[in-house]
Formats: sequence, C-alpha cells, structure tokens
Amino acid sequence: MRHTHGFAGSIFASLLAILGLTLGTAQAELRIEITEGQAEALPIAVVPFGWDGAGPKPFPMAAVIAADLARTGRFAPVPERDMLQKPTSGAEINFRDWRMIDTQVVIVGRILPAASNNYTVEFRVFDVLRGELLMGYRMPAEAAQMRDAAHRISDLIYEKLTGVRGIASTRIAYINAVGDPKSPTYRLIIADADGENARTLLESSEPIMSPAWSPDGRKVAYVSFENGNSQVFVQELRSGARQRVSARKGVNSAPVWSPDGKRLALTLSKGDGNLDIYTLVLANQVLTRLTSWPSIETEPSWSVDGKEIFFTSDRTGVPQIYRIGADGGRATRLTYEGAYNARPRISPDGRNLAVVHNDRGNYRIALVDVEKAYTRVLTRGSQDESPSFAPNGEVIIYASRVGRRGILSLVSTDGRVQQRLTASEGDVREPAWSPFFNN
Repeated sequence: MRHTHGFAGSIFASLLAILGLTLGTAQAELRIEITEGQAEALPIAVVPFGWDGAGPKPFPMAAVIAADLARTGRFAPVPERDMLQKPTSGAEINFRDWRMIDTQVVIVGRILPAASNNYTVEFRVFDVLRGELLMGYRMPAEAAQMRDAAHRISDLIYEKLTGVRGIASTRIAYINAVGDPKSPTYRLIIADADGENARTLLESSEPIMSPAWSPDGRKVAYVSFENGNSQVFVQELRSGARQRVSARKGVNSAPVWSPDGKRLALTLSKGDGNLDIYTLVLANQVLTRLTSWPSIETEPSWSVDGKEIFFTSDRTGVPQIYRIGADGGRATRLTYEGAYNARPRISPDGRNLAVVHNDRGNYRIALVDVEKAYTRVLTRGSQDESPSFAPNGEVIIYASRVGRRGILSLVSTDGRVQQRLTASEGDVREPAWSPFFNN
C-alpha cells in the first residue's frame, strides 16, 4: 500500500486536523463544467420568466432552472438566442414554433411581486408534441431565497419528467485548502449542489478531514486534531454548536452516521496502534468493537437498513471491502476483482457500493454490486477518491486531480455524464453529498 491517496494514506492523512470554529462566506465557490453528457438528452426550453413588477427582474429564475436541468445530463436546454418566441404563459405559446426547432418540452413562468421583499413564482410545463399541460405550480419566495425557489422548481420539473426525485435543492460539503501550499488554510465548506451559496463552516491552519452528514442534514461529523490528539466532533449547521464525541487514546477517525442518526461508526486504535471498526451510541457513549484482526480496518459505511457495516481491510495483504453485522459477528469479504478496493459508500437503494478501485495502475471510482460482487469502473482519472452518492442515487461526487490541483468531479452511475467542479482558488477535496431535506 505505497499509494498514499487511497486506503492507509487517506485514513492517516485524516488524523491531522485541528479546527477553529468560524461561520462566514466562503472565499472560493465552485464552478461547474460539463465535460461529457448524454447524446440523447431531451431538448427542452426554459423561457425567461416574466416580471410583473416595477424595476428590473429580481432574479434570473429561468437561467438557474435551465442550468440545474442541464447538469443532470438528461436535458438539453435551448439557448435563449435560439428561441423563436418568449412566452410567459401557456396562452402565449405557439407550439409550432417550438416543434420547428425540435423542442419537446417548454417551461414558462412569471415572477409576481407580493409584500415587501417577497414574491410569488409560478410556472407551467408543456408537452410540445401534444400541446398539453404537464404540470403547473406557484410558490412564495423571499428575496433572499430566490435561488432556493429555482432549485425547488428544477426538482419538481425533474421528478415530473423522469419519475426520479431531483437533487438541485440538496447540498454538498467539501474541504478547500487555500493559500501557501506548504502551510495552507483549510476550510470545511457547505454549498448548494451547484456550488453556489458556499459558506465556510470551519476554518483552521491545520487540516480538516472526513465530513459526514447526519441523516436529517442538520449536522456534520468530522475529525480534528486538537490538543495534539485526533478527535471526532459533531456540529450543528444552523447554530454552529459542536460537541466532541470521541477523544479516545490513539486514533479517532472516519465517522459515519447510522441511518437512524443515533450512532456513529468510526475507526479507533484505542491506544494499541491497531485500527479497528467501532460503533458509538451518541446518547450514552456506549462503544462496541466490531473488528479485532491484526490489520488495518477502516473507512466504515452503513448499509441502508442499518443492519450491516461495510469497511476496508488489508487482512489479506491488500485493501478489500468487507461486511459485518452492525452489532458484531463474522466479517465476510465482498470484493475480489482487482488488488485494491477501498472507501466503500452504499447507494441509496442498497444495491451498489461506490469504491476506489485500482484499474491498471490508476485509482478510479467503480461500482460494486453488493450481491454479485461485479465491479464496473466509472471514471477515467488516475487519482480519484472519496466517492459520495447523491441522495437519488443517480450521481456520484468524488475528489480528483487536474495537474497538481485538487478538484471535485461528478459522474452519473451509468458513466455517461461527467462533470468537473473547480474552486476559484486552492484545492478542493473530500466531498460529501447531503441527504434530501424535508423542510
């Protein structure tokens, strides 16, 4: 295991963090570049929304919706310059014009003024070939929440047209290292799924590692190295309040939440230098040891039903994925294809694991069928790591490199859509996708 980016390297690197608590606007937001999309993407038109108030339009609602839908790879929005008309209501649509440019779906809408700094946004979605209304909706939106409203509209449209819940309203957490490469400043950043509205949650001159979302999306667990010892903290996003939940002697690392939010699985050495998988009940600090091999056992991930934990172990001499009962028992090996499989993350439907896989000397993201153990490589980089599923299971975000710079990338689970997310400054790494939010 000489390669430091994957198994042992990633876990030991994560034990260097010492955090300073800050809340503020991030200095480097992400910018998305679609590098490869589906050839059969559905042609749609998101017409600029009308504005019924005085002064300039308060927000480019249609542009954000179109960008959200384009990033999925399933839709190809018509450029505004190619639109033959710009209706803002269904009565104004000339479907023949849209058929002439092979558009299959047209989305029109308006922004209406309400009380001070408040608006009502309404939109309608039409099937061009049939000339039929597919859906219509209106919602209130505060001035400061117009981008959120656009993301919600994107998700409603996406679900209507595909039958799959949209992810534009979800968020991502990631680490941004900026400044002098020899002594950078590290930030834990929370941002919208499109990289906008980035907010620095934590900042330190020491590394910050291993962010993990709680199932309700209200908290993040992470590892710090305060007072010279590795420690695991849980922090509330809204208030910024944090709680130290593990500061055992030795290594405290790789926290992940159980599906019910009551426990963490984590890696501990308990002072003897041997890394093993444990579970920790947050309410009463009850600790349960799951593994006890004289090998490195790390990077746990819960099954969807919370009954099992997947993890990485080098007990056979090379890193492979194993599974064990969440309350203990005998661990069984899951991966056999290739000499390196690490950092397992379960898909929302429980059928596949995203892993870091050695593909002919390159470290790439692959999908492993949980029952059949079949492995399918998705990415094409040489140093890809830290996969995390979107909550609808259609996309995986991961860390990669372009030249000497760390970036984030996305790949659809069928491998057809590839995207890059780069920060305006510094390296970005260790992404974690939020769950769906219910409020």
